[in-house]
Amino acid sequence: MSRLQGKTAIVTGGAKGIGAHYSRALAAAGARVMIADIEDGAAIAAEINGKHKDAAVSERFDVADEASVKALVAATMQRFGRIDILVNNAALYAKLSPRNFNEWDAEVWDRVMAVNVRGPYFMVRHVSPHMIAQKSGKIINIASGAAYKGVPRMLPYVTSKGAMLAFTRALSRELGPHGIAVNSLSPGYILSDTGLENATHVEEERMPVRNSRAFKRDGYPEDLVGALVFLASSDSDFVTGQSLVVDGGSVNN
Repeated sequence: MSRLQGKTAIVTGGAKGIGAHYSRALAAAGARVMIADIEDGAAIAAEINGKHKDAAVSERFDVADEASVKALVAATMQRFGRIDILVNNAALYAKLSPRNFNEWDAEVWDRVMAVNVRGPYFMVRHVSPHMIAQKSGKIINIASGAAYKGVPRMLPYVTSKGAMLAFTRALSRELGPHGIAVNSLSPGYILSDTGLENATHVEEERMPVRNSRAFKRDGYPEDLVGALVFLASSDSDFVTGQSLVVDGGSVNN
């Protein structure tokens, strides 16, 4: 039997980039997947369904808007009847241009926090009642190795991902009595299609990060999915409040 057979997952930001790889991996492990994104996820849902019948659906939504989040959760329950796994992946990163700490205007700063921090809170707020009712669930918050290293020139993003580490630890204490595991997955710098679209990020980060790693190579989305499925599956049932860093050994150096 597949590791996630009978489970239902929501992947925010699941229509493209690393999120699309998460959606594919969960479906391949047996889960039914709600691909939730501000972009159209119909293509990735169709791709998944071509391999795993009726395994995926997609909904467009804005993670920073609470009414939109409530509608997404309601649509997931109507379609699948339960929610077992929440992957809080949606975030602003690739469209941000690196700059000095004192050059970020308030509008950009607030939008990053709205999507990267407030959005996951809204998702947990409206998904958790369903997990509490069934006395089980896996919440996986996507943080970043950047929060450990203090990567320069991306201050709002790094700050938001540091917040996700604290969010994970505090939330695990509150949801633990209900049988819900809350962990974070912290990728290093990953060459995804969305990341490669932004040449500034590649130029500033790729080689310095690769040189900092124990494994002297680039990281790809495929390097993350094993850790994701582990945190989503019963293999991690006694793991909560933790952050699993998948970065080829960069944070260790």
